[in-house]
Amino acid sequence: MALLTTDFILYALAAGLALALVAGPLGSFIVWRRMAYFGDTLAHSALLGIAIGLLTDSNPQLSIIVSCLLFAFILTVLDKTSSVSTDTLLGILAHSSLALGIVVLALADSVRVNLEAYLFGALLTISTQDLLWVLGVAVLVGIVLYRWWDEFIAATVHPDIAAVEGSNVDRLNSLLVLLIALTIAVSMKIVGVLLITSLLIIPAASARLLAATPEQMALRASLIGCAAVVVGLFVAFAIDVPVGPSIVVCAAALFLLLSAFKRA
Repeated sequence: MALLTTDFILYALAAGLALALVAGPLGSFIVWRRMAYFGDTLAHSALLGIAIGLLTDSNPQLSIIVSCLLFAFILTVLDKTSSVSTDTLLGILAHSSLALGIVVLALADSVRVNLEAYLFGALLTISTQDLLWVLGVAVLVGIVLYRWWDEFIAATVHPDIAAVEGSNVDRLNSLLVLLIALTIAVSMKIVGVLLITSLLIIPAASARLLAATPEQMALRASLIGCAAVVVGLFVAFAIDVPVGPSIVVCAAALFLLLSAFKRA
């Protein structure tokens, strides 16, 4: 029994830290590009993937990834072609996809699912398969960010100059969106649909208070995210509260502390 307890704690810690490490640089790009609502829309669309996966009796994690990637593609295309403003488009897709996912689950009487676990996370129930998905995606995202870091920075700071220098800015933007979608897709069990964007944004916003360069901000965002995961897990065990919200609250507390330190 003690061994089993140790296993699920280690699984939770490993998954949380792996997510925090890649969420730092990705969250930095979200903050720099002001894409917070974009990430929120992708997170809401994941619930529809959950519903489809459960109804078709397919791998839920795979269906979530497919759903997030599909919506990321749709958002990218509509953002370029639609006459509707970006924030309006995101608002429509975010709430309609979340509502549609809940309706589909409600109509499926034969399917029983703990909806709260997907909305707010269930890190302590993470399985070996879930952990492998998180680690695999974290490694993939980390490799891509490392390989094209300078190009992503150039396309973010000076897209016109990057295009003149030969970078395919549209392709880089699409690749970054896909990385965000993949990260959100494997994060459902950790902090849930409604909170994943917070774990991407809050550590990056905190790191921005202390960083002088993009690399410093990305690294410190990862460290702050890891600290929030460790402290959040400890607090959740200590006072018996849900782990996902506890992690986000700890991240927010770190942001407030760093903001006060910056003012002082």
